[in-house]
Amino acid sequence: MKIAVTYENGRVFQHFGHTEYFKVYDVENSAVKDAKVVDTNGSGHGALADLLREMNVDVLICGGIGGGARVALEQADIQLYGGVTGSADDAVNALLTKNLAYDPNVQCDHHGEGHSGECGHGHGHGDHSCGEHHCGQ
Repeated sequence: MKIAVTYENGRVFQHFGHTEYFKVYDVENSAVKDAKVVDTNGSGHGALADLLREMNVDVLICGGIGGGARVALEQADIQLYGGVTGSADDAVNALLTKNLAYDPNVQCDHHGEGHSGECGHGHGHGDHSCGEHHCGQ
């Protein structure tokens, strides 16, 4: 199994469509056998789902994600665990032990918003960085 995590500075990056890196974990028998950081080469939104499919990724762990990207992942048959924060490595380990805290209904609706302290992730910006657009914070 291959698990990809939106990645920045060791943490789960909080906006799928703006991620510059994925950390991709090769998993065998519920244990990580290898992990590497992959540059998205400026791909955005729907193209990221294609990139993950080309890498034979089975699972994606991310922070926020928009509806179009959710559909693209579903069409690529990639299982989504969104709304995740914290360490990327810890998130993968939690998934493997069936203890991952995630939000199956996470919806990132940044596009065209003025952002007034909340970024669609259900919590304020004191808890995390929300990508390059900074959500007005």
